[in-house]
Parts: sequence; structure tokens; C-alpha cells
Amino acid sequence: MTDMQQSESDQPAPATGAGSPPPAEARRPAHSAPQAPLTARATAWLGWVLFISIIMLAAGLINIAQGMVALFDDDFYGASAAGLAVGASYTAWGIALLVLGVALVAGAYGVLTGYGWGRTIGVVAAAVNALVNLGFAAAYPGWTVLAVSFDVIAIYALVVHGGAARALRTSRR
Repeated sequence: MTDMQQSESDQPAPATGAGSPPPAEARRPAHSAPQAPLTARATAWLGWVLFISIIMLAAGLINIAQGMVALFDDDFYGASAAGLAVGASYTAWGIALLVLGVALVAGAYGVLTGYGWGRTIGVVAAAVNALVNLGFAAAYPGWTVLAVSFDVIAIYALVVHGGAARALRTSRR
């Protein structure tokens, strides 16, 4: 008997009976689910992207509320329209905030549902929102710091890790 034949005969024959255990590669713990394909598997950044989309949704709703206030109550803000960095009235600012608020809400919806257009709208709306808020920092400085911070974080998350949201669309086509 050669070495090759000896090593083959040392291995037990696979069991095929009803009471025999399955092969090692087929065994897995009862509590583990089968692995999804690599393209559908959610990454660790998916939670971060979903968090940012919720922040975008909240920022959009706050922008809509601020836009309504700017349209209907000019005296609410601390600075007069003449004291702003941008030579625009509060009416123009209110319209800009309403449009940006709707865009942020639409982008947040797109990201939450895994659409690629949601990322694009979210990045553009967050960038324009940061610039608009910087232009009107004298009117409401506390919100400006928060809004610009959230916008910068949203832009980073959507540009660098926004593709993770595609995992939400694997079952739909």
C-alpha cells in the first residue's frame, strides 16, 4: 500500500445514514442566520448614515419652521435685516429656508429609503444650508453653530459612507 493510499484509507468514509451528523461545513449554531450576500450585507456605517438622515430630516423641519417665522415675524430674530452679513430681507431668508428645508427633508427620505438621489440632494442641500446659515449668523447665532456643524457632518457621512444605504434597497428593484 502506498503512502497516498494509506492516507486515504485513514480517513473515515462519509456517513450517509439518517442518524449521522452533517459535514462540518454544513453545521452552524441554531441561533445564527444564514449570511446575506456581501453586496446586501449592511456595514457598520449604515447606522451612521441612517442617523445622519434623521438629523437631516430634523434640520429640514427646523428650517421650515424658521422660514415660516422669518416670513411672518421679522421681530423674532435678534438682529435687524440691515445687520446681517448678506444684504437680504427676512422675507428672502424665509423663502430660502423653506426651500432648503423641503430639500433636506426630501434628501433625508431618499437616504432613509436607500436611493442614490437622496445622497446627492442631501449633500447639495447641506452645503447650501451651511452657507445660508453662515450668512445669517447674526440673526440666530446658536442655531447657526449647530446647523453648520450638522451640515458638515452630514456632508462627510453622505460622501464617504453614503453608499452603505444601498443595503436598504436590496429586496426592492
